[in-house]
Amino acid sequence: MKGGDSCRTYRLGRYPHPFFVREMTTRSPLPARFTAVALVFAAFSACDRGDPGAPAAASPGTTHAAEETQLPVIEPDPHFDETCKRFARYLPTEHLTRGLINDAVSRRAWTNYLGSLDYERVYFLKKDIDGFAQRKELLDDALKSGDLTFAYQVFEIFKQRVRDRVRYVNNRLASGFALDKDESYRWQRKDAAWPRDAAERDEIWRKKIKNEYVRQIVGRGLAKERARKEAESGKKREDEDTEGTEEPGKAPSPEEFIGKRYRQVVTVLNDSDAEWVLQKYLTAFAHAYDPHSAYMSPSSVEDFNIEMRLSLVGIGALLRAEDGAARIIRLIPGGPAARDKRDKRLRPGDKIIAVGQGDEPRVDVLHWPLYKIVKIIRGKKDTKVVLTVIPASDPTGAATKTVDLIRDEVKLEEQAAKSDVREIKGDDGLTRKFGIIKLPAFYANLKARHVGDPDFRSAAYDVAKSLLKMEGDGIDGIVLDLRNNGGGSLLEAVRVAGLFIADGPTVQVKERHSSARILDDPDPAVRYEGPLLVLVNRLSASASEIVAGALQDYGRAIVVGDSKTHGKGTVQTIMKMGVDRKYGSIKITSAIYYRITGRSTQLDGVRPDVMVPSVWNYVKLGEDSLRNALRVGSVSPALYEGFADLSACLPVLLRKSEKRRADSEQFAAYAKLLKRVEAMNKAEELTLNAEERKRIALAEDNLRNLQEELSGGGDEEDDKKVARDIVLMESLAILSDFVSIKAEQPELVKRIGDGRSRGKSIFRRWGRGLL
Repeated sequence: MKGGDSCRTYRLGRYPHPFFVREMTTRSPLPARFTAVALVFAAFSACDRGDPGAPAAASPGTTHAAEETQLPVIEPDPHFDETCKRFARYLPTEHLTRGLINDAVSRRAWTNYLGSLDYERVYFLKKDIDGFAQRKELLDDALKSGDLTFAYQVFEIFKQRVRDRVRYVNNRLASGFALDKDESYRWQRKDAAWPRDAAERDEIWRKKIKNEYVRQIVGRGLAKERARKEAESGKKREDEDTEGTEEPGKAPSPEEFIGKRYRQVVTVLNDSDAEWVLQKYLTAFAHAYDPHSAYMSPSSVEDFNIEMRLSLVGIGALLRAEDGAARIIRLIPGGPAARDKRDKRLRPGDKIIAVGQGDEPRVDVLHWPLYKIVKIIRGKKDTKVVLTVIPASDPTGAATKTVDLIRDEVKLEEQAAKSDVREIKGDDGLTRKFGIIKLPAFYANLKARHVGDPDFRSAAYDVAKSLLKMEGDGIDGIVLDLRNNGGGSLLEAVRVAGLFIADGPTVQVKERHSSARILDDPDPAVRYEGPLLVLVNRLSASASEIVAGALQDYGRAIVVGDSKTHGKGTVQTIMKMGVDRKYGSIKITSAIYYRITGRSTQLDGVRPDVMVPSVWNYVKLGEDSLRNALRVGSVSPALYEGFADLSACLPVLLRKSEKRRADSEQFAAYAKLLKRVEAMNKAEELTLNAEERKRIALAEDNLRNLQEELSGGGDEEDDKKVARDIVLMESLAILSDFVSIKAEQPELVKRIGDGRSRGKSIFRRWGRGLL
C-alpha cells in the first residue's frame, strides 16, 4: 500500500490505546508515512496510565526517617521550554476539535493538574488554592512561551503538604481511635471543597486514617473467623483476604501498616524528577481537550515500546491510575485474569492496592506511580503474583479481596469465538434450539490474511464457521454475546456485522481534516438471515458498539443488556514532536466514528431494545464518568436499506420480559443484588463504627457470593455456567418470544429489505487496522 488513506490504521478498545505511530518532523505537519501498531496488552496500556515516566516507587523497607528527609527542589530541564512550545503548537492543530489553547483550556488544565496531585483534596489548603487561582487563566500564554514556573512551584508546595500530613499520620496513629463512636467518613472527595484551614484538614485526616484503621481491624477479624470455620470443616480457603497480613505471626500491626503506606508517599516524591512533573503538567492540558489525549515523555515512549515487546506476557489486564490506586479497566481475553474462573477473581473496576511476589509479603502500592505498580505486577512466566484488591462492587473499600495469579502468556486461542447450542422451553410451551456465539474480542492477524496461513486469525471467519455449523444443527435463532468485548479490529467489526446483512454501510469515521467516510460491508453474501439477538453490557465498547449499533439500526437484531454500552466513540494516534526523542510524543484524539444513522456512540453508547441490567450497569465504568469527555454532534446518515421494522414488536418483547422477571424468585434475588450495588456506588460516606463496619463487610461478602451464583462464574461445566448466567438465560427467553411473535403475529415484524447499500459507497482500506 502506498501513502494516503490506504495506510491508516485504527484500534478502538475499552480505553483508547495508541493505534498508530505517526512519523513526524517539524517540517512535515501532515506526513504520508505511517507505522501500524497491533497491540495485545498484558498488564496495562503504557499510554493510558496517566503518569508514564513517573518516579521510582518506595522500597518495602522504607523507615520513619523517610518523611524527615529534605526533599530536593526540582527544576525543569533546559529543553523543556521548547518541548512546551511544540506541544502548544501540535495539540490544537492535530486534535479532532482543533480547539485553540485559550483561557477556557487554561482553566481546565489548572483543575486537571491540581487534581492529578491532590485527587481527594486532602493535602492543599484553601489558601493554597486561592494563591494558585491567580494563574488560572494565564497558563495558556505561559505554555506557548515555554514557561513552566507554575507547574514546578505548585509541585514544591505539594511536597511540603505531604511531609506535614505524614507527620500528622504518625502522631494520630500513636494516639489511638475510639472504635465504638458513631461517626462517618466522606470517602468520595474528588469534588469536595478544599479544607478551609489546618484544623479542618486535621479533622478530615483523623477520619481518613481512622477509616483505614477500622478496615484493617475488621478485615483481620473476619479473616480469623473464616479461617477458624474452615479449619473446623477441613476446607482450605485459597483466596482469603486480609490486607496487610501476608505472613501469619509476622504481619505488621495496623498502625505499622498504615504508617508505612504514607511514608512511601514521601519516598515516591523524593524520587521524582523534572520529566515526571512535565508529563503531569502537559497531560493536564491534553486532558483539557478530552480524557484520552496525553503527553508522553521520552521515558514513557521508551517504556511503551518495551511494553509492546512484552505484550503477550503478564496477568492480562488494562490498568488506569485512579484515586491513588491502579484500577482494572478491562481483562484481556486469553490472559491469566480472564481465564481465572474462581469465585474470587479480578473484575473490571477493581482497584489494586497491594502486590506480593509468590509467598513474600505484599507491598502496599497506594499512591505509587502506575508504571511502577505495573512493573512489580509483571514478571517471569509461571511465577505467582498476589494482589490485594478493592472490589468494583464495593468501591468504599469496606471489604477487600486477595487474588493470586500465575503469570502467563495471553492464550490467543482463548480469544477465539466460542459457540454453544441450548434448548429452552418458551412461554408458549414450545421447546426451541438456539445458538450462542460468545465473541470476546474482534481479533485479526494483519500479517496473515489467508485462511491457509497457519497464523491466520479472524473473528469474522470464526463467527462465520459457527454460523454454518449451527444452521446445520437446525437452530431457531442466535444470540451474539458481546458482553465485556472491549473492541479490536475495525475491519473485523465491519465483517462480523456483514455476516448478517448484505453489502450495506456499517459505520462512518470522521477525521479532523475530512468529512465522514462510510465503510461498507465488502461481502454481499448474507451468512445468516434468521432471528438474531445481540447481548451487550457497560463493558461492550468501540468495535462492539459498531456491530451492535449497525445491527440495531438495520432492524436486523434485538439488542439486550445494560442501559447502554460503554460509550467510547473516539480514536487516538501517537505523534512524535520532532526527530529528537527528547521532546517526547503526544497521544491525541484524531477521529471519531458514527453510526449509519449519523449519531455517534460517544457518551451515549448503544441503548438496548430490552434492558436486562448486569452489575456493571451500576458501576462507574463508562465514558460519561470521565472528566472532560468529548461531546460530539451528528453527521449526515448513510444511505442504506433496512432489514426489518421492529418498532411494533419491541414493546411486546419488553412487556413479556418484565412480567417474566417479576414472577421469578431468582430475578427477585438478582434485583436485590443490583440495588445493593447501586446503593454502594452512590454512597458518599462510610461508618467508622467498627461493629457496624463488620456487619457491612459480612453483607458485602455475601453479596459477592450471590453475584457469582447469578453470573455463571465458578468452575462448573459450560452447561451449568449458562444455566447460572441469569442475563443470558433471560436473553434466550426474549429470543424465544421473538420467534413466537414472528410466527403468530407477523404484522409486528415488517420485512423491509436485506441490508443493502443505497447509493454504493467505497469500503476504505484504511479501515484495515485496529479499533
